[in-house]
Amino acid sequence: MSPDVLREKFVAILTPYIADKALLTGLNNDTHLTKDLHINSAHVVDVVIDTELEFDIEIDNDSIDQMTTVGSCVDLILEKMLVDVAR
Repeated sequence: MSPDVLREKFVAILTPYIADKALLTGLNNDTHLTKDLHINSAHVVDVVIDTELEFDIEIDNDSIDQMTTVGSCVDLILEKMLVDVAR
């Protein structure tokens, strides 16, 4: 899966948890999930679960701490998918 397609799928996961949909128009890899998109910590957990289900990966607690921006999330998902393929 290309990073662009993966990013589109991840943004689709985020969308239900973003109250102000206008924030989606300026979304880029540096967009912070909690600071810029105002996704609360409870919804971050939902995003993690939805991401695990969508991409068939496991995200451990240490990795959750890395999920701060859209770009860092996409990178983490790609990394987890590559690890799973290597197994």
